[in-house]
Amino acid sequence: MNNLRSRILILLLVVVVVVLGACGTQSKEDVMKKLSGKWNDSKGYELQATMEIKTGAKPRVYDVEVWHTKPDFYRVDVTQEGSKDAQMIVRNEDGVFVVAPSLGKTYKFQSDWPEQNSQAYLIGALSEDIKSDKEATMTEEDKTYVFTTATRNNHKKVLPTQEIHIDKKTLLPKHVSILDEHKEEQIRITFTKVTLGTERKAADYAVEVNQEEKAEENSSEEESEETEKESDGDEAEEKDQTGFTIYYPTVEWEGVTLLEEETVKTENGPRSFMTFGDGKSYTIVQEKAMPSESTVPVSIEGDPVDLGFAIAALTDKSIRWESDGISFFIASEMLTQDEMIEVALSMSPNELK
Repeated sequence: MNNLRSRILILLLVVVVVVLGACGTQSKEDVMKKLSGKWNDSKGYELQATMEIKTGAKPRVYDVEVWHTKPDFYRVDVTQEGSKDAQMIVRNEDGVFVVAPSLGKTYKFQSDWPEQNSQAYLIGALSEDIKSDKEATMTEEDKTYVFTTATRNNHKKVLPTQEIHIDKKTLLPKHVSILDEHKEEQIRITFTKVTLGTERKAADYAVEVNQEEKAEENSSEEESEETEKESDGDEAEEKDQTGFTIYYPTVEWEGVTLLEEETVKTENGPRSFMTFGDGKSYTIVQEKAMPSESTVPVSIEGDPVDLGFAIAALTDKSIRWESDGISFFIASEMLTQDEMIEVALSMSPNELK
């Protein structure tokens, strides 16, 4: 009789352990449902993040600030660390705009960004990435859920996979790793602050307001730099004499070499021409990005492509963007759009592989 009771007790304990274990395990679907509710049901959000891009010869780090108010107002401010070079993406009731405050330029795109061009710093887009990928997987670490999904943006063929790390307790993203075809991390976005439930007025997303705000910030930074130059003396004078920095693509394609390179003088400074060919032919033009004399938005041909460090305009035969004070233009009759994006992502100063 005692043996029977012992066996029944052991069986009950096993059942309890199994039930409790099952209760403590979250399925991928359970977590997805919670994430969708938490991230998408709020009126909006604001976040701060850092973005490290490793696609060039040397990593580049950017500070990212995002405002989003439902249904489709966005402001994304991307600034390179240690530089006043910044770009801002604004979506309001009038359309999609890219603001380059240091140049006083604003471009207008006819686009539904970011609906068909997911970005890893937009948490609503991350939620949609997880839901859209039927092959998405979820693993658990000590305090983190890790979703591995396909990317859904313009460079998804170059960087096809992402790992989304989510805090189990807060259900907020911790960081996102974007991987190339070899599963090597090329972009990492680390979220330093995420605030859900924020809602801003439509006026806060006006292009004119954001232009003025950035202009004031740049003015303050320039005054600070002037003070530093005066105190640095001769050292500051040497920095002023630095020449035009030429960027080279570090992408490696078999049989593709630099066939010709030339730098010519123009009234606005040097202009660099490079021609690559044999396997795949394309041309790169670089010159100093010139400030605009008008604050009126200029319509630009092509679709907006977020390279991470800049917003580019992409057509069937070309891609153009401005970053680091330089205007870049890549044209080709042979390259696909994905290949042009791959070249753009790989551009690095004074490097040629």
